Parts: sequence; C-alpha cells; structure tokens
Amino acid sequence: MRSIRHFVNGQAFDGASDRFGDVFDPNIGEVQAKVALASEADLDVAVQAALTAQIKWGATNPQRRARVMFEFKRLVEARMQELAELLSSEHGKVIADSKGDLQRGLEVIEFACGIPHATKGEYTEGAGPGIDVYSMRQPLGVVAGVTPFNFPAMIPMWMFGIAIAVGNTFILKPSEKDPSVPVRLAELFMEAGAAAGQDVKGVLNVVHGDKAAVDAILHHPLIKAVSFVGSSDIAQYVYSTGAAAGKRVQAMGGAKNHGIILPDADFDQAVKDIMGAAYGSAGERCMALPVVAPVGAKTAETVRAKLLNEIETLKVGVSSDPAAQYGPVVSAAHRKKIEDYIALGVHEGAELVVDGRGFKLQGYEQGFFIGPTLFDHVTPTMKTYQDEIFGPVLQIVRAETFEEAVALPSKHQYGNGVAIFTRSGRAAREFAARVEVGMVGINVPIPVPVAYHTFGGWKRSAFGDTNQHGMEGVKFYTKVKTITARWPEGDSTESAFVIPTMN
Repeated sequence: MRSIRHFVNGQAFDGASDRFGDVFDPNIGEVQAKVALASEADLDVAVQAALTAQIKWGATNPQRRARVMFEFKRLVEARMQELAELLSSEHGKVIADSKGDLQRGLEVIEFACGIPHATKGEYTEGAGPGIDVYSMRQPLGVVAGVTPFNFPAMIPMWMFGIAIAVGNTFILKPSEKDPSVPVRLAELFMEAGAAAGQDVKGVLNVVHGDKAAVDAILHHPLIKAVSFVGSSDIAQYVYSTGAAAGKRVQAMGGAKNHGIILPDADFDQAVKDIMGAAYGSAGERCMALPVVAPVGAKTAETVRAKLLNEIETLKVGVSSDPAAQYGPVVSAAHRKKIEDYIALGVHEGAELVVDGRGFKLQGYEQGFFIGPTLFDHVTPTMKTYQDEIFGPVLQIVRAETFEEAVALPSKHQYGNGVAIFTRSGRAAREFAARVEVGMVGINVPIPVPVAYHTFGGWKRSAFGDTNQHGMEGVKFYTKVKTITARWPEGDSTESAFVIPTMN
C-alpha cells in the first residue's frame, strides 16, 4: 500500500511518530494509502529546517524569488492532468473541478510573480530639514498554513505562494484526508528552485497530521504567523490559541451563502448558476451556494419548478467520468453527517422535495456518493438553515420582500459570500452596499475574488483582521519597518529634550 510521507528540507521525511491515517478513494470507498501523522518532535524538525533556510531565502532579492515562482507555475501547468487525477482520486471531485482547484491556486502564484512591485516601500524626501523618511516590508520568518480537504491545491497555494515570495519559509499542514497533491507541489517547488538557480531546500515543508500537529504549530515559539481555513469552531480555536501565543493569525471559517433571486431576474440563467454553485464539488465548498431565497411567491414557484427540471438531468458519477457533474463526498463519516442533516430537516418540518439519501452508483456501490437534495419552505429558525451542511443539499428559503431578502444573509451567523440575481442596477447596488457579508456577487453565483483582490468573510466566517491573498496577503506575511534618516552637515546643534516635530 502506498505510503505518504512528510516533505522536509527538500526531501521525503518519515518522522519519528508511529501514528498513521487512512487515505481513501471516495469513488470506491476503500483505503488506498497511509499517511504519516506528525508528532511535536517531527514538526520541530521541519521548523528548524525552515529557520535555517529563511536566513538565506529572506536575503534573496525579490526578483530572484519571483523567478522561482514563475518556474513553479510552469511546472504545475505542465503536470496539470497528472495532479488533477491524483487530487480527484483522494478528494472525489471530478477531474475538471480538480483542474479548477489547481488553476485558482496558480492565479495567486501569478500574483506572487509580481512580488517585487507588491513589496515596494514608501519614500518621502525632505520630510523635515535634511530628513528623508522611507519604509520597507520585511518577512516575518517561519510561517505556517493549515488547510482543509476541499481545496488541497488552491488554498495551500493561496497561502504559501505569497508567504514564500515575500521571503518567509513555510510549514504546510494539509488535510490528512487528501495529502498527496500538497506533497507533489512541494516537490515541484524544489524543481523550480533548481531550474531558477536558487537553493530552496527548507523553504516549503509539508508536515501531515491531525489536531496534535495543529496544536504543535500553534504553540511553537519560532512560528510567527498561522493561516487557517476550515470550520468556524476550529477557526475560532486556532485564532484564539495562536493569538494568545503571540502569533499573527488569519482563520477562515464556515459559510452559509445565499442566492437572492428578485422577480426581474433571468430565471433560466439564475437557476443554472445556482445548480452549479449548490451541487458542484458535491457542495463541499466554503463558497458553495446552499440557500436560494426567491423574493415573492410567484418567483419561488417558478424557481422551484426550474430547479426540479435541472436536478432531473444532473449526473452524479465517479471523479474520472468526464460526463459527471459531481462525484462522491470525501468520506463515509461526512456522508453520514450530510444524511443526518437531511433527516433533521424533515424532522424540523421543511418539505423534502428531492431526497439524495441512499444514492448508489452501479459498479461503485461502496463509494461515498449522495444524490442531489432539495428542501423547500425552510425557515431561519431551523438548525439545518443555521448550520453549514457542506454537501449537495439546496434549501429554498422564501422571502416576501426585498428587505427580508437583505436581512436573511445579514442576520445569519456566517457572512462569507452572497449572490443577488437581478436586472436592476439600483437594486443590486443597494443590496451590495447594505448586506452584512464579506463577498458579494451580482449575477455571479460564486463570488470568489480574483487573485489580486482579497478573499475573506465576515462574522463567524473569518477570525482576524487580514484576508487571504492580494495585498492583504502581502501585509499579513510581512512587517513594516520605517526609517527616518538625516545626513547632517556643518556644526552640531544642541540637544533637544522635547518630542521632534516638523515646526
């Protein structure tokens, strides 16, 4: 059976821990590999390697670091098919979706290729008599990222791409459910360094593990910052624990994104957009759209009928099937959790229009599949509405007015993303200005910002003051140093015992 090892100081690393986790193929429901689970001592080996590497890497000029990122991007693109197949075999998402996972990560790598410009400081000549003031951005040192199972390529690249480009060295703790692609990315980064003529040994390290590894990261005194993406309860724990240990922390949590449909919307387009956003990747996206809120009874009935028509044609299949629109969920435990939420929705009184429980794919009966599920007449008091289900479950929550539609996502505990479907520029503008959510789509169902903007939600969807990627990412992974310089000429002046001013 395949063994997945850590990657430390430029090579595979077994570690001293005797604990291992199972890595499944969700398509067939069988264990395909064992992954090493790090101990505190294993993490320390990686940190020491990163600390040694950072001295040289941080002193490398940004243009040379950018050349490594250019080469890394080229290598990942050249192996896109191989990486996508490996990703799908452990996660379960279809190949096309895995390529999208990789591509969205590469877009942040593209941004990181421009790091010489992004890290330029500020300069003021003549701020005072013979005095110039300038600033510089410097790396923090050794930083770490803890990433979830649902995007094993994109989210690691969101983190380490910018962190490494600005001069830090990185410890990546990916999900133990689908750990192979993160290791391959680290191997390709080593190749990129060699091709660019730079020593990158120890710059990007991958340490597998569970809560023990996360806690070791949060408490290690040499790790200066931690970026996290996962569920909200764990995000809050990571934020509070890491901050208490004196680290910078950005911790992205859960979501319950809404799709608001106004009566003037293009219903056909809106429904097609919602289908992909709700059921794509089996709903295992923090930017999925699991709630649709049509405004008015007529809108609700029209949207419901069109959704039913689309669901009837939706194809669930193995991840390697090019005709499949989504594949299995990541684990048997996660499938049970989703099915338990469906049962709870029925118990709470929602109308179960389409039931995806018990779905079996011929020839793959042991796979972790679940069919598309649709609820109607869901209310904000129901736990299934309040919680993140993270599966192929779409809920219709009917709104009577525009004001009620604005209030639904604004009052929810999560505030990650929201979309509004309308032909009215005035309504869209007002909605975008008033809704209490971090990322807004206008006729865009999954409003993930492009790489040179920034990703982050509000409320229990994000803990910390800095978002992912873009210039927010640059700020998170650097510290600002400001220099006030004077080169005096002539006789010295008397000592000054008052605060200096520009008067």
